[in-house]
Amino acid sequence: MPWVHRPHNLLLDEPTNGLDIGSSRAVHKMIAELKAEGRCVLFCSHIMQEVIDICDRIIVIADGEAVADGTVDDLLTQTGRDNIEESFLDLTGTREGW
Repeated sequence: MPWVHRPHNLLLDEPTNGLDIGSSRAVHKMIAELKAEGRCVLFCSHIMQEVIDICDRIIVIADGEAVADGTVDDLLTQTGRDNIEESFLDLTGTREGW
């Protein structure tokens, strides 16, 4: 792994933005390895499938405030939805767009 100082906590803000599929999968593999080592990875993304695949816990932020916190199933249950994108729109109040 190409880290300079093996940090325990990492903040990755949309690390796959603009990457091709192979490179995105490499990033996902790296994140899985970091998690397996017990490192904390804060992963920010607007790609909900990526969030589902990578994250153990999701915090939804709207207008600078955490409006939800839990697993995918927790958020689906909270909103009564069966789709994480629909849940996100409900939780952030952005159903009508910006």
